[in-house]
Amino acid sequence: MPKVKGFSKLSKEAKIDWVINNYFDNPKENLALLKGYWHGTSDIQKLHDEFIENTITNYYMPFGVAPNFLVNNKIYCLPMAIEESSVVAAMSKAALFWLDRGGFKSKIISTLKTGHVHFTWEGQDAAILQRFIEEIKPKMMSGTHAITRNMEARGGGIVKLELIDKTHLEPHYYQLKGTFETCDSMGANFINSVLEELAKILRKEAKKSEYLNPNAIDVIMCILSNYTPECLVRCEVRCAIDDLPDDTGISPLQFAQRFVKAVRIAEIEPYRAVTHNKGIMNGIDALIIATGNDFRAIEACAHAYAARNGTYQSLSHAEIVDNQLVFTLEIPLALGTVGGLTSLHPMVKFSHALLGSPGANELMEIVAAAGLAQNFSAIRSLVTTGIQKGHMKMHLLNILNQLGATEEEKTELIHYFTEQVPGHRAVVDAFEELRKRLKDS
Repeated sequence: MPKVKGFSKLSKEAKIDWVINNYFDNPKENLALLKGYWHGTSDIQKLHDEFIENTITNYYMPFGVAPNFLVNNKIYCLPMAIEESSVVAAMSKAALFWLDRGGFKSKIISTLKTGHVHFTWEGQDAAILQRFIEEIKPKMMSGTHAITRNMEARGGGIVKLELIDKTHLEPHYYQLKGTFETCDSMGANFINSVLEELAKILRKEAKKSEYLNPNAIDVIMCILSNYTPECLVRCEVRCAIDDLPDDTGISPLQFAQRFVKAVRIAEIEPYRAVTHNKGIMNGIDALIIATGNDFRAIEACAHAYAARNGTYQSLSHAEIVDNQLVFTLEIPLALGTVGGLTSLHPMVKFSHALLGSPGANELMEIVAAAGLAQNFSAIRSLVTTGIQKGHMKMHLLNILNQLGATEEEKTELIHYFTEQVPGHRAVVDAFEELRKRLKDS
């Protein structure tokens, strides 16, 4: 493959030319594709170009909405950026179902985040290091005040600093663990800036210490953790058994019992739990992306939390209590409504405005409801009609578009598959038969 130097310094047009001419046999067709997704010299394009490096075009995802979400007695219309068919429809159906049954009840359990200064110390007595850390804590707090004062004015800042001894896992390895409150900000840049300043103070004070070897502390790195088990939200729906769906082909009690059993299987079987939780994240990620938050961090944290007890388990739980189905989701969500893309990306700003410009805590409550709604719809399908009936009906248009179906052919085939599952082979066969019949006529 060709090598290139100074690629980042090339103009966008030159970058495109290099990619097209070196990697494609049909440069005109691919050039047209890239330019079709590119907004020319507009202000929006300039903004997008500055989000990341080496941009050559934009990558679009569908942006949909799921209305009728009643969360803590307030109705929301949820913005969703996702490419997977049936997710928006499933969430909308779940939202409408729970709208008349009290809606989703979300509660913030805690909002704290964590970061570490990872370092080694070659001393033998950890009590000496502990004494040293306790002595310099006031200097650490005052020495980071220039960074923390604005956050403190909003009610946040450094909550706690503590020494963590990890020498049983790695020789001489310690952590200076910081616990933070970042209010409406996700807080990554804030936490990392504070940690780097703490590391400077740690090094400086170690060299001045009377009882530490001045060269014995070596700071390896300073970084926040995307594992935020103390930034936690719980969401719940509940209703009487008799108010459960009556259009499933089974009785409401049978539905509730199957539902609880399905969730229980995800609690004890990792193979099922991964797919179960992936369904929860279908709803969560779509909303996270639409609101300009970091879905990768949210995903990593959620899955780590699902494995916190030593085996990977369901993030949601279900039980029958006092003749009611109670369905809950507990999940860590480190979200922000200020900073990052929230004030830059036009569609992100649109999403926040659509939600009523919530603070971080309110957004956590909404996102948890989205995850629970998606999980409810998926399990409802699994224990009744099966997942493919609804999913493949929503996927039908994708298959027809891949086959190059005309609008007339789409209309007839959508009608044809009204009462049967449109599996891929079945759609292809029906399409080929229809096209042959139309050609012969």
